[in-house]
Amino acid sequence: MGEQKQDMVAKALGLAVALGAAWVAQQLINQVWTRTFGHKPPKPEDEGDSRFGEVAAAATVTGAVVALARVLATRGAARFIK
Repeated sequence: MGEQKQDMVAKALGLAVALGAAWVAQQLINQVWTRTFGHKPPKPEDEGDSRFGEVAAAATVTGAVVALARVLATRGAARFIK
């Protein structure tokens, strides 16, 4: 029973760390994009005059960076727990 409880705590900690890392990565992307292009990255739901190339680039960069941050955070949390 104790091992099962420890496993649940590990999963919850991993989830919390992954969500936090994704949020930090998104904030970093917003800051870098704003400094580079003068505005926040476009989002698919934004109605505006953003070109498709800019929307696609923002989606690609955001997806890759957030996914990498989540993987690294989850692995780091797993090592910390063991």
